[in-house]
Amino acid sequence: MRRLSPKPIRICSPILRIMNIETITADAIRPWLKPRARDSHKGDFGNVGILGGAPGMAGAAILAGRAALRLGAGRVYCGLMDDRLALDLAAPELMLTTPERALAIAAPACLAVGPGLGQSAAAHDWLAQAMSTPLPLLLDADALNLIATDSALAEAVCSRASATLLTPHPGEAGRLLGLSATAVQGDRLAANAAMVARYRCGVVLKGAGSLIHFPGSPVWRNDTGHPGMAAPGMGDVLAGMIAALVAQGLTLEQAAVFGVHLHGAAGDWVAQNGAGPVGLTASEVSLASRTILNRWLYPRRICTARKNGS
Repeated sequence: MRRLSPKPIRICSPILRIMNIETITADAIRPWLKPRARDSHKGDFGNVGILGGAPGMAGAAILAGRAALRLGAGRVYCGLMDDRLALDLAAPELMLTTPERALAIAAPACLAVGPGLGQSAAAHDWLAQAMSTPLPLLLDADALNLIATDSALAEAVCSRASATLLTPHPGEAGRLLGLSATAVQGDRLAANAAMVARYRCGVVLKGAGSLIHFPGSPVWRNDTGHPGMAAPGMGDVLAGMIAALVAQGLTLEQAAVFGVHLHGAAGDWVAQNGAGPVGLTASEVSLASRTILNRWLYPRRICTARKNGS
């Protein structure tokens, strides 16, 4: 394991004048995910693998797994570093297993690594193994912290042939760039572009006005969400949501754009209905995301139900 302190990248705004920046709207992204056929079965909606959940942090991986279930993934396997948990009583549909078995039997359409992963030697090894797969890969939380301090892992990200997405908050982005979180926040567009260039993959820079950027694509800016979503577990829920959307056929870029906008819209909806913004929880946003998604996919059904008084 080669530890390093990333050489600080100089972020420069003038180059951003030529960048195409799109503001995400629900109307633009709704057509990306189609209503389900009547003869669908769970195999049509893909498998999601979540790797994380070290002792004391299993809740992060479980939050991601529950979010993936609620957004429609066919099956969700949580490969937990903490092997003391055999069942999630609140979501028995979630399959809890070891990282080894999750990689071996899940055959996931998307793999999300990082929620509650920790930074142990075992975490490093599982992250390296996940990056060697040909699967679409989402990297969050401690997966990002490990990459920021290990040159071999950083190079593995750069050299992946399959779609890869980093989802840092400003602090993690700072570590990936060798900068302070304050510097990242001072020029978020430039910081996001610098991460895309440095790691040669897609990046979601989370925070107010989240930015999504993949190499060769426009920058997407999200305007949903509110300060109450600066709360524990929100990133874990977002990771599970994005993975579930990939499992259902979206590209990793589409899933990132769709998931970020839906995540914020769900937070807005919960706050508008009296739960928040202060004290809003990630679990509440996870539940609300299912409601909002179904309203987007089946607006006629919702309108008919209202007319019938149900």
